[in-house]
Amino acid sequence: MDFLNNSFYWGLGIGVVLGLIGIGFTIMRLWDTKGEVRRLKRHLADKLELESEATNRLRLDLQELKQQNENLRIKVANLNQFPDKRLQRELEIYARAERFMVSSSPGFPAVWEEAKRSAVTDLEHEENGKSLPKRVFNALLNRPSSKSSNSDSGHDGA
Repeated sequence: MDFLNNSFYWGLGIGVVLGLIGIGFTIMRLWDTKGEVRRLKRHLADKLELESEATNRLRLDLQELKQQNENLRIKVANLNQFPDKRLQRELEIYARAERFMVSSSPGFPAVWEEAKRSAVTDLEHEENGKSLPKRVFNALLNRPSSKSSNSDSGHDGA
């Protein structure tokens, strides 16, 4: 019983007890960490599965939209085969070009509006029978319009 009175053995005993307590806390912390890692792995697996499903859904939607786009492109191409649809498309192109020119060119709107008024007046006269349609005469006489014939006649005289 002499070792109970020896301070070395008391220090050794206290150190062993504290060491066992520390090892116990370390093992508990290790178990908690392993549980946390398992939870994070499940969370990551769930997240990857959800993202995979979303990606597949987006991929299918993209394929469907590409197919619809191709179908619409073919439909537009087929509709442009008809003369009426081609004229409507050309009219839309001119309307968009007019809007662009009116908004971007400072001197264009006044001249353009005057040209449109003149064209409307000419068409109204033709529709009311006050003048004969220029297009009919040009088609019947098989000659170009007056503007291009004026520029051509200047070159013929030279």
